[in-house]
Amino acid sequence: MGDPRRKRKKFRTPKDRFISETLRAELELIGEYGLRNKRELWRHYTQLSKYRTIARKLLVETQKERAEIEGQILAKLSSIGVIPKNATLDDVLDLSIKDILERRLQTVTVKKGLAKSPQQARQLIVHGHISVGERRVRVPSYLVSREEEPVITYHFSSPLSKENHPFRKEVSAIAALDETA
Repeated sequence: MGDPRRKRKKFRTPKDRFISETLRAELELIGEYGLRNKRELWRHYTQLSKYRTIARKLLVETQKERAEIEGQILAKLSSIGVIPKNATLDDVLDLSIKDILERRLQTVTVKKGLAKSPQQARQLIVHGHISVGERRVRVPSYLVSREEEPVITYHFSSPLSKENHPFRKEVSAIAALDETA
């Protein structure tokens, strides 16, 4: 079981870390989604790999043996919003890293227009300006479920929650420019 105070790695590093195509692809994802370092990216790759491994193992099982576990994994991924509600195991195998990264709080914050860039969204989240419902969330890699997505706002105790804050005016002006373009 191990010592609960001891931190463990939640990621696996790639086998060939120094291939130029892999490095370039990782750097593009880090820049596009505003990740802090490659460890964050690798953690999401590992998470995706676990789901896909379970799906591959279930495809080999008989229908009777796999029914319960298949329903659980599909319900979990559907609630996160990675796959549609009526998905199958083939949809789990078709998942890509971008599907997982799109569900991060940092990315959803940018898409909702609460921040101008992924880097700024990360800063707002870490500094406690963003809340999910009534709860302040300070983890940029928090995976937002479908039910939580509409209730992401500025935290009520944050100065940014006031409509006349200069930052809000600036962000809304940029959002208006993006819509017209």
